[in-house]
Amino acid sequence: MARLTKNDDKPAITDPAALGVAADQASEFLKSLANPVRLRILCMLADGEATVGEITDRLAARQSLVSQHLALLRKDGLVSATRDGQSIRYALADIRVERLIGVLYETFCPRG
Repeated sequence: MARLTKNDDKPAITDPAALGVAADQASEFLKSLANPVRLRILCMLADGEATVGEITDRLAARQSLVSQHLALLRKDGLVSATRDGQSIRYALADIRVERLIGVLYETFCPRG
């Protein structure tokens, strides 16, 4: 069976209990991404931070819908919020999201 690791310096997980924990964490992480609105929000935030209004305008979505999904992404630790005067700016809070968005973009949004 092939090793499930990209970096030879980091050994593959072979302990069944540790693999179970890692699989549970990966499953929860992927559940957070498994919604078209949340995925579009994360793709947008991969380009830089934005306010709810900016996200709403760019996605052509209702503000209540965007706010609902941002709250879920914050709860899951994938997005952070920073107050900027009267606005709140959202940004990716987890490097794994940025990496995965990059892979998804290369896979599903090929150039040429």
